[in-house]
Amino acid sequence: MRLSQLSGKELIDIERGQKLGVLGQTDLLFDEKTGLLKALIIPKSSWMGLKRREQDISIPWHHIETIGRDMIIVQNNKKD
Repeated sequence: MRLSQLSGKELIDIERGQKLGVLGQTDLLFDEKTGLLKALIIPKSSWMGLKRREQDISIPWHHIETIGRDMIIVQNNKKD
C-alpha cells in the first residue's frame, strides 16, 4: 500500500472509540538503520495552530489493528 492511499484516513483508538487524527496531518517515524516504519506521530495543535511537542501522540506501528477503506483502527494500550 502506498502512503498516498493512506492519506486522509481517520485514526481511531479502538479502546476509547476516539478519533486521534487524520493521517494526512501525521508524521511518520522511520528507523534510520532498517528503513522500517516505527510509529505514527499525530500532532495536536493548540490555540491559533501553535504546536506544543509534548501534546503529540505517538502510535507505534505494531499497535495498528486494521487499515480499512476510510479509517485506521489502532489499539493504543498494547504492551510494547
